[in-house]
Amino acid sequence: MNDTIPLSPPAPAPATPRLPDLRDQSRDDLAARFAEWGEPAYRLDQLLRWLHVHRAASWDEMTNLPRSLRQRLAAVYSLGSLILARLQGAGDTTRKFLWRLHDGSFVESVLIPANPALYGERADRHTLCISTQVGCAYGCRFCASGLDGWKRNLEPWEISGQVLAVERWNASQPRSTEAGTAEAPDRLVNNIVVMGMGEPLANYDALLAALRTLNAPWGAAIGARKITVSTSGIVPRIRQLADEPEQFRLAISLHGATDAVRGRIMPINRKYPLDQLAAACEHYAARKGKMITLEYILIAGVNDDSAQTAPLARLAHRLHAKVNLIPYNKVEGLEWERPGDDRCRAFAEALEAAGCTATLRLEKGHDIDAACGQLRLKTERELAAQP
Repeated sequence: MNDTIPLSPPAPAPATPRLPDLRDQSRDDLAARFAEWGEPAYRLDQLLRWLHVHRAASWDEMTNLPRSLRQRLAAVYSLGSLILARLQGAGDTTRKFLWRLHDGSFVESVLIPANPALYGERADRHTLCISTQVGCAYGCRFCASGLDGWKRNLEPWEISGQVLAVERWNASQPRSTEAGTAEAPDRLVNNIVVMGMGEPLANYDALLAALRTLNAPWGAAIGARKITVSTSGIVPRIRQLADEPEQFRLAISLHGATDAVRGRIMPINRKYPLDQLAAACEHYAARKGKMITLEYILIAGVNDDSAQTAPLARLAHRLHAKVNLIPYNKVEGLEWERPGDDRCRAFAEALEAAGCTATLRLEKGHDIDAACGQLRLKTERELAAQP
């Protein structure tokens, strides 16, 4: 699929400060506001349905709310939206979305079609990979997200809004009218992985606020066990997340089973080496009672050697974790290469022989700008080159 949205220069930053976004308000906050205004309780339920079920992007769409109430809301809150700047599709129907934010920044989301469960307990219908920051400050050597550094944290509504925006896009697509064709589900996304641009636990408060909205019955009503948070290994935040009441799943961007290998490609390993990371993961697993996932990008000549399988298997056994193997997606300007499929399969087979649960992902999104942050980087450089 080619880009479906023509590029245009980023919008200038707003001249005046933005009002708080309506989607960042909890049900309790809005209930207090409506009580202060003397609005009946059912109006709040109507509003929340417009926001999180109908995915309204403007005040005018909320047709069963009185105009006076909409005007009152608009005077206190903004109603932001993510603008689709580019859309790419892969042969396996993976879709990569590039969103333009209100200040002209870009972030990415990736919609992954149904496949055997990678993070949930049963087969996933549609998984959405979402971003939490514009850029990244953690400098993983193989990653496109941080090549131009960290720009800013996303606000909670910009994180949760990626789910709403993808579902709004899906609802706008033409539907087949052939007999026997099933209607598209109202809730397209039922599984979320926080594994896009940025380090999620470095934007902790906004992340939790967004995930609680996505999880809430009055929000997107996506089960906590269908939400996976991935981190490069911020040990104190892993422990903090373990003590939260929600049963979110945890994935570790590991990519190296020894300090020597991991330290070569992940600077965070110098601050939080593997022993500290493993101890925090044990605490998380003990509190949540759920299996952790170890994400392991296979990079040719760096961490794909058979000598890495034994320490990786030991770590997986220690944590009662499963391993998700992902062949590296080439990033323009970086030296790293993708191993051959046979080498990737041999690595997976060695882990399985050692008694590990391992999944090898060879096909999803390899024929688009699949590496996280790659489409954003490409787009920003094209815009910078425009006269």
